[in-house]
Amino acid sequence: MSFPNEYAHRKVAEAKAKACDICFKLSSSVLITPDNKDWFYVCPAHLKDTGFCTPKIDQAAIEARKKRELEQEIERVKKEYEEKQNKKKEKEAKGDKKDEAADKNDQADKSGSDNSQKTQDKTKDETVTSTTEDDEEPRVFELKSTFYQQRLNRKRQAEIAKRNRERMQDPTYFPSVPKNIP
Repeated sequence: MSFPNEYAHRKVAEAKAKACDICFKLSSSVLITPDNKDWFYVCPAHLKDTGFCTPKIDQAAIEARKKRELEQEIERVKKEYEEKQNKKKEKEAKGDKKDEAADKNDQADKSGSDNSQKTQDKTKDETVTSTTEDDEEPRVFELKSTFYQQRLNRKRQAEIAKRNRERMQDPTYFPSVPKNIP
């Protein structure tokens, strides 16, 4: 009958939003157990309340994300280094001072375009980090003991009521009328 005290945060469509179980405001956020035995609507503000629930942090996922970010940073630095090396080789290949002066002008133009590319890359990086910040929001929560007990009691009462309804529909539940005259 009992279920684990581990709830996953899910979003539903705005059209399917229902009242929060805590404050009765309209909410499209749902907390659901992994085995789908229990679920309820809750406001996102309650998820941040430490008196209601605590987020369960998956250390393996955090380490994997940090490793992935580190690898991306290493790749970016390698590309920048290779570009600088290629520019140096091109500069040495020219050899002439006149060509070098023309190259400096070209490089100044290129560096201006490189700077604009770098700013575009930075804005792309900022958008990537903003989307990853949304992903960083915890998805698995553990309810505090009082709220978890409340959920267990509500589930238990619903099952008892269902069992009583089934018993009431059974014709042998009530005593029969006596057939013999006393």
